[in-house]
Amino acid sequence: MSRKKVVVSLGHEALGYTTLEQWDAVKKTAKALAGLVEADYQLTITHSNGPQVSMIHKAMTELRRVYIDYTPAPMCVCSAMSQGYVGYDLQNALRSELLNRGISKTVSTILTQVTVDPYDEAFYEPTKVIGRYMSAEDAEMEIKKGNYVKEEPGKGFRRVVAAPKPIHIIELDAIRLLADAGQIVIACGGGGIPVIEQNHVLKGASAVIEKDSIAGKLASELKVDELIILTSVPYVYLNYGKEDQTPIEKMTIAQAGEYIKAGEFEEGTMLPKIEAAISYLETNPTGSVLITSLDMSANAIKGKGGTIITA
Repeated sequence: MSRKKVVVSLGHEALGYTTLEQWDAVKKTAKALAGLVEADYQLTITHSNGPQVSMIHKAMTELRRVYIDYTPAPMCVCSAMSQGYVGYDLQNALRSELLNRGISKTVSTILTQVTVDPYDEAFYEPTKVIGRYMSAEDAEMEIKKGNYVKEEPGKGFRRVVAAPKPIHIIELDAIRLLADAGQIVIACGGGGIPVIEQNHVLKGASAVIEKDSIAGKLASELKVDELIILTSVPYVYLNYGKEDQTPIEKMTIAQAGEYIKAGEFEEGTMLPKIEAAISYLETNPTGSVLITSLDMSANAIKGKGGTIITA
């Protein structure tokens, strides 16, 4: 029997919010992922990077303020940095956990670029908040440089960047080759490094890609058997956060579409996950999507928890 091929998408809970938190968090995450390997799942892993890329952006901006000889790092470079250091911690923690269980398997991180459309409407209405709080004067300087800022009353101003849709995963062939060889691959971290192709040259875009969107696309392109989205809640819920919230154990993409129309899923949290599930299942109707928490993953893959979405 061949291994079940899956893409696993890790949220913030799996990585923590600071460097020290991440060291501890990836050890716990590695145990859950190793459990999937023991259950004969072939893993391709992608992950969030919101706190990490924001931290890097803050650090590089402050470095420029202290040492004027340094050039502020563009968002694409900050994204690349976050992919590298998250992948480093995650692959080492997973490798160690697997060896402790007597499993010798290569874990590789691929620095991944993803093309976006320069005319994507997201560039005209940026929504992703990053970086430090700024004064009104600093915010004005950012605006003069062509960047967008958002005021948070009582706190200051912060930069906002676009979240365009992913078009093409540049390193897809390499990811597929390693996955087909039975290796565990960590790729498209933080949604991938957003780039725009101009005359065969890839130029970094001032943007971030929604990690759930790239998880759905990666799962579609690799034609995996299942997309597993590990988040902070054990189920997808109706009436989430209310007294009558109800867990959804199973639903079809048609039902998911109706729930979206009814406004059941919050933008920026559960909605992108449901949209990724629909996108994947529309191109791979024989597949399935599991949305659950890291803690429940071991039981969820046995049908004892989590939300299953099918075509």
